[in-house]
Amino acid sequence: MSKRFTGKVSLVTGSSRGIGRALALTLARDGAAVVVNFVRNADLAEQTVREIEALGSRAIAVRANMEAPEEIDLLFDRVEREFGRLDYFVSNAAASSFKKILDLKAHNLDRSFDLNVRAFVLGAQRAVKLMNEGGRIVVLSSYGSVRAYPTYANLGSNKAAVEAWVRYMAVEFASRGINVNAVNGGLIDTESCAYFYDNVAGMAPIESVLSKIPKARMGTAQEVADAIAFLLAPESEYITGQTIAVDGGLNVIAPPFYADTVPPLTLT
Repeated sequence: MSKRFTGKVSLVTGSSRGIGRALALTLARDGAAVVVNFVRNADLAEQTVREIEALGSRAIAVRANMEAPEEIDLLFDRVEREFGRLDYFVSNAAASSFKKILDLKAHNLDRSFDLNVRAFVLGAQRAVKLMNEGGRIVVLSSYGSVRAYPTYANLGSNKAAVEAWVRYMAVEFASRGINVNAVNGGLIDTESCAYFYDNVAGMAPIESVLSKIPKARMGTAQEVADAIAFLLAPESEYITGQTIAVDGGLNVIAPPFYADTVPPLTLT
């Protein structure tokens, strides 16, 4: 039985760990070649490459800091040299500073924008030029794009921006046979989520948040990867310009929370 991504070439930024790694392996299992992008941890990237190769797919690891336009160019130049084309571009690499708005410095704003917004736009520009037979672009967002919570303004506003870019790109690239979508993740069990809750002084304990999520648990990197894979697959051909939430219902709840109520919860 043929695999759904056989013969496809994919680039996943920030794919040596977390959601990016889970996606890289998911694509490889279904036959795609994968360009594994990383910045610091070459060992993890090479390990991911070995695991992809063990699945029978081709992979290369390419170091590139997505904050730097010249390194973005080098990354896509390498893709073009190695494969001659690109089918899937997934903009996953992200980072930011977690501070209250009044504590943000100019360099905090610049670096967060460069990595989360500018890198996505510049990457999409280069990706489109390699998608001669159509393709798919997906960017990772987060629920901070639509909900405000402590210390997340810098990253959340950038994620809101990339969701707007998705809509504009979807319209402009449709005639080229390219779909553009976003996946908006909630509390996902990754190093990034652990860093936020463990290192922001005074942050609410994660247990207090999980108790209010309708699904009452964290999501997994694989669950997010599966949603992205769906948007890359043939089954999603008629879906473009959308942001799909993978958050266990987190973005639809509002106070008063069910977790804070007591029985019988009925009008007296």
